[in-house]
Amino acid sequence: QVRLVQSGGGLVQAGGSLNLSCTAISVSFTVMGWSRQAPGKLREFVASITPGGTTKYADSVKGRFAISRDSAKSTVYLQMNSLKVEDTAVYYCFTDTLTGQGTQVTVSS
Repeated sequence: QVRLVQSGGGLVQAGGSLNLSCTAISVSFTVMGWSRQAPGKLREFVASITPGGTTKYADSVKGRFAISRDSAKSTVYLQMNSLKVEDTAVYYCFTDTLTGQGTQVTVSS
C-alpha cells in the first residue's frame, strides 16, 4: 500500500530538541518535506529535500531545523533544535502526491 509513515514528535520544553521521521512505503523517492499546522492557523511549509539533496526551509525555522534523508530507507528526517512555543503544531510529511498522518509536536514554555 502506498503511504507515508511518520514517527517522532511529542512534548518538549522550549529550547529543547525533537526528531521526526517519515518513511515512504511503496513510493519512489521524490521531493519530500514537512509542513505544519498550528491550531487556528493555515498549514505552512517547513522544509523540503530533493532526491539530489537540495534543501529548502521556511524562514521561521532556518538555522534551527535540519532536514535530511536516507534514500536507501526511503526515509526523511527533521531534526528540530532550539524549539520555540510557536513551533507547536501538527507536523505532516509530504511528497508530491502524498501526505502523512500527522504527528503532534508540543513545545511548552
